[in-house]
Amino acid sequence: MKTMRYLILLMAMLVGQYCLQAQTTTTTTELGREWSDTAKIPASGMAQHTEFLNNQQPYPAKPRNMWELGIGVGPAFIFGDVASKIGVGGNLTLRKAISHVFSLRAGYTGMLTYGEAKPSLGMRGYTNRSHMLGLDLIASLNAASGYRGNPKTDWYLLAGYNLIGTQVEYDDVASGSRLFYPGNPAYPYSNNALITTVGKGDSWGLFHGLNAGLGVAFKLSPRANLGIEQKFTFIARGGYDYLDGYRAGNNSDFYSLSTVRLNFNLGNSTRRTEPLWWINPNNYVYSEINSPRHMKLPPVVLPDADGDGVTDQFDLEPNTPAGAPVDAHGRAKDTDGDGVPDYRDKEILTPLKCFPVNNDGVGTCPEPACCKEIKDMMANMAAAQPKNDCNIGNLPSIQFSNNSARLSRDAQSMLASAAAKIIANPNCKVKVTGYGASSKAAQQMSWERVNAVIKYLVEKQGVAENRFIFSYGQDGTSNTVDLQGTTEDGPNTVPSPYPNLRKG
Repeated sequence: MKTMRYLILLMAMLVGQYCLQAQTTTTTTELGREWSDTAKIPASGMAQHTEFLNNQQPYPAKPRNMWELGIGVGPAFIFGDVASKIGVGGNLTLRKAISHVFSLRAGYTGMLTYGEAKPSLGMRGYTNRSHMLGLDLIASLNAASGYRGNPKTDWYLLAGYNLIGTQVEYDDVASGSRLFYPGNPAYPYSNNALITTVGKGDSWGLFHGLNAGLGVAFKLSPRANLGIEQKFTFIARGGYDYLDGYRAGNNSDFYSLSTVRLNFNLGNSTRRTEPLWWINPNNYVYSEINSPRHMKLPPVVLPDADGDGVTDQFDLEPNTPAGAPVDAHGRAKDTDGDGVPDYRDKEILTPLKCFPVNNDGVGTCPEPACCKEIKDMMANMAAAQPKNDCNIGNLPSIQFSNNSARLSRDAQSMLASAAAKIIANPNCKVKVTGYGASSKAAQQMSWERVNAVIKYLVEKQGVAENRFIFSYGQDGTSNTVDLQGTTEDGPNTVPSPYPNLRKG
């Protein structure tokens, strides 16, 4: 009994250690390996693993996994006609995973059990010595889960076969203890379910046995776990009633063994995973859904039928003519609000007093006398200078969130398209205009947004900084930054107006 108390104390200490460890977080290698690691794949699975890595096969190959060596000890009983005292039993096992649920376990079990005499009923005390060689099929119940990583406990059921050798010694008052002979004709039905009897004096009866049981194991570390198991062993054919040396009625005696088990994982951790019942098979699937690393994702396609820099899903005017300047919603700009879009307007800034305008956007005000002279002078000057036209076409307007100078993914995509046009038109400069003149904070935010656009085009898209004209604090839609091709000159950097108000 002292030994049992020590075993229970040891179990409590180890379970306490488990509870502390169970609070640690799961690692990034919940599969027991990196999904691309070939070191733990056997040669028989390499073809499948190669196809999996090349996205030709959706299922990864089953990796090599460790063997489990187990040692168990605990109280043993025989359930029969004679009241059983507490005996002792133990086993030594070797277990190997077939899958994440099923595994096979082979092992040796030894038991020494006792019976209590009841002379008034004709029942004699006995001692039963049994040795068993067995093979069990184990089903782990909680390896797979969609709500956690790898399990910290292994609940399981088992069923299997035992080859049993047993020797019964009963108490005889007249002659003292002596062996019970399973094949002795003095005991009718004693041969029922026997394979054979081995030995003449100290005879051993051989039986086929069937196992059933359940257990739970607590993970202590990647190499060890502590378990509790209850296992019953039945004689394969019913009717054998002499495991306790006494027959009454047509009952069938059977074994019971309760053990505390200490199990160890055997194998090189660089070439084998933990036993598969300690690995959740859903880990790879959920890891890929959360953060794709192997999944073959289709390329992102953002169609823009009219090529105005605003994708069709956001374009409110999907058939804008090529080269027409548009706003952030893909609608053709009408700077003076006269109802004639800029790409057809021959007088883009018609004064309000000259409204209404004709189909070309020209107002009703008469042209001043001086204008013709100025136009002729400008035409002559233009003819005298070498031509340096800017045919860059339409450039997008970039939208920002309120109180933010951070470029969204859509904005970055639009700027990437614009960068290609800018680089392809070296004769053009690009005027980057930000809006917001209502307050110091608005002017500072306008500066930061213009700076963010120019910085992205220079640092991320490789456009030369001297290609830009920096303009901020203009009247207009405050969350918008416009890009416009031009041949005029201007500063490409401007000091921050109110550095103390800078965001971030």
